[in-house]
Amino acid sequence: METGSPRDTGTADVPEAAAPDTAHAPAVPDAGAAEAAEAAAEPGAGAAEPVWRALPPGLLKMRRLLVVVWLGLLTLATALVPGLLAGPGWAAFAVLPLAVLLWGWVMLERNWRSWRYAERADDLLISRGVLWREETVVPYGRMQLVEVTSGPVERYFGLASVQLHTAAAATDATIPGLDPAEAERLRDRLTELGEARSAGL
Repeated sequence: METGSPRDTGTADVPEAAAPDTAHAPAVPDAGAAEAAEAAAEPGAGAAEPVWRALPPGLLKMRRLLVVVWLGLLTLATALVPGLLAGPGWAAFAVLPLAVLLWGWVMLERNWRSWRYAERADDLLISRGVLWREETVVPYGRMQLVEVTSGPVERYFGLASVQLHTAAAATDATIPGLDPAEAERLRDRLTELGEARSAGL
């Protein structure tokens, strides 16, 4: 008796159930990630902090030298003139300008460290002050004139200042003691941004 083949008996090989393809399956959103995405989409969320720039140390060196020269001469004059005219005891008054010189030496560094500026998308921030902090916001669209100035002492130390003139005198500002290359770069950029904002671009 002939044995029938699977084809003859009406049976067929049934393939095993295929495993689910997880590589192409749609990802189930994570609840925590969804909340983080919503928080990031809120207005003002994730705003980058301004990048602050400090003033170069040449400004501190220049100011300290000026203080030493002027108060040093005043100390010498206070010691010699009263001492010669009224007696050696009066030369003790020279301690006063000398104390001011020492105090000014320390305060000049603190003041220099307090100065910084930051360029943002729509305005320029300038922060300064030791005891009383002052922060000036200069909108690019209100700037009318940006100029670079450098006096004889500043030129000797290789420094320059950037002066910002705006439509309101209260928002005029100055950034002193910059490197000439940085001062020119800042002037050109602020002028370009001011013209663009004024034109409504």
